[in-house]
Amino acid sequence: MDESRLSSWMSRLETLPLSRTDMNSLVMDYLVTEGYKDAAQLFMEEAGVKSSVNLDTMSDRIKIREAMDQGNIDLVTQMVNDFDPELLDMKPTLYFHLQQQKLIELIRSKNIEEALLFAQTELAPHGEEHPEVLTELEKTMSLFAFSNPETSPFGDLLKPCQKHKVASELNSAILESQNQQTTTNLHTLLKILLWSQDMLSQHKVAFPKMEDISSGKISHSLNMST
Repeated sequence: MDESRLSSWMSRLETLPLSRTDMNSLVMDYLVTEGYKDAAQLFMEEAGVKSSVNLDTMSDRIKIREAMDQGNIDLVTQMVNDFDPELLDMKPTLYFHLQQQKLIELIRSKNIEEALLFAQTELAPHGEEHPEVLTELEKTMSLFAFSNPETSPFGDLLKPCQKHKVASELNSAILESQNQQTTTNLHTLLKILLWSQDMLSQHKVAFPKMEDISSGKISHSLNMST
């Protein structure tokens, strides 16, 4: 490990011009784009930062996200169709993910007979029409083979992160239909970070790599791909 080079890297990182205003703008952009109106309103008051979007226009997205959080997929579908009758027709993969989530909710509630019927009548035909979703469909159907699907190899489908992923996909589709930004600036910055680290590794440049994106943990040794 080259201590002087590591120290040089860390010194440069620590002196990067990143202001609290920049950080607040990133947070506000994330809250608005993802549809967290109450949190955005509170953050505006506490941090004194303004939103580029009128928060009142977020009402439809918030109601849809709340229904998603509750696992009420029928209500979600109804509200989306009321909001934009063509949205789900134009995005068959998104529609499949909503239907997949409904099946997951039925399995979660141990309503196995209804879940099987729904899978046969709704999801199976969709899989035949759109082969690109067959792998996801097969994984979801595999949950039926386990008495405790939560602990099965496919148990991640029953975790909140799966529901949040579908909610974010739906949220982005709604934003796109309104000609608004669909990706948070934070997400874009993270993609740039990962790309930059990959390029440095490919060119065998020694650098302190961010090992854990969620915590921001940076390696205390210089990383260099061999």
